[in-house]
Amino acid sequence: MDYPWPEAGTPLEQIATPMPVIDEDRLAANIARAQAYCDQHGKAFRPHIKTHKIAAIARQQLDAGAVGLNCQKVTEAEIFAEAGFDDILITYNVLGHAKLARLKAMNSRVAKLAVVADSEVTIAGLASTFSADQPLTVLIECDTGARRCGVQTPEAAALLAEQVAAAPGLRFGGIMTYPAVGGAAEVEAFLARTMALLSGKGIDCPVRSSGGSPDLFAAHLVPSATEHRAGTYVYNDRSMVRAGHCSADDLAMHVIATVVSRPAEDRAVLDCGSKALTSDLLGFTDYGAIHGFEGARIVSLSEEHAVVDLSTCTEPFPQIGSLVKVVPNHTCVVSNLFERMVFHRNGIVTRVEKVDARGTVW
Repeated sequence: MDYPWPEAGTPLEQIATPMPVIDEDRLAANIARAQAYCDQHGKAFRPHIKTHKIAAIARQQLDAGAVGLNCQKVTEAEIFAEAGFDDILITYNVLGHAKLARLKAMNSRVAKLAVVADSEVTIAGLASTFSADQPLTVLIECDTGARRCGVQTPEAAALLAEQVAAAPGLRFGGIMTYPAVGGAAEVEAFLARTMALLSGKGIDCPVRSSGGSPDLFAAHLVPSATEHRAGTYVYNDRSMVRAGHCSADDLAMHVIATVVSRPAEDRAVLDCGSKALTSDLLGFTDYGAIHGFEGARIVSLSEEHAVVDLSTCTEPFPQIGSLVKVVPNHTCVVSNLFERMVFHRNGIVTRVEKVDARGTVW
């Protein structure tokens, strides 16, 4: 059965719910703002498409001046390669025969493809897969404070860079980090030290890639970085407002939901459960804000229900059948929960776009 995707010209009040909706003007403004900042400070900008997973939005980002795309998984990158994008960085350790084979096939048709590595094991797998006639560019991932992936010291980064440079099928492209929020000083120290070590070994380090939406507008505080990567900025979400990255007026994504039950005076139930809103808390104690209803708290999610505590709500809450707008804690996960996104301008549907890379998680 076909889902009732709305046609252009349909008022949002008439769409089926739950449905994520994207404000065209806020989307465009977010793209322009980030690109203008990077241009001003001489940083290449590489948007992370994991937030939207939509080729049409990636094209908007490149048209605004982005140098290429950041993907997280091989299958995600494949979707964008097939859509014609020819400068892709995969910021994830690629391991295993199946993924390496697909990576090799993609490398033969993408003009500029690069991956990252933070171990000898990852480099060995890449080196055994690629050859000098079609080498693969590899960046060394560095842990500059986020405590996720990455080598722990500049010395370790330089050692792995030497191994990449020595492999016939690999080309050393530089270094990459996903830093802790507010960690500009640590990032700069790590990058500068690594660059000095590499220079001493006669190894060029053309790309120094840093990232993150919360620190996007602090990228100028890392002068050694040549590019910045960010994803969430394109839609923004509740966590970005809390971080001071944006205001409520910069929120491009909302999830439209219907009040399906008012079982008690202090409780409402929406139709946007865990299959529509992410269960990510990101430090919040509830699962999203409800636009226009201060104090209404989404306190629990089951698969198809969002339970709203109204005991501290400052405004009369809508009754059964009414629509509300939920601000997700984390937009990136919401994108992967839906087959399509509905776009609008001033509450009128402008287009519906397929989430091209939905489900591409390996």
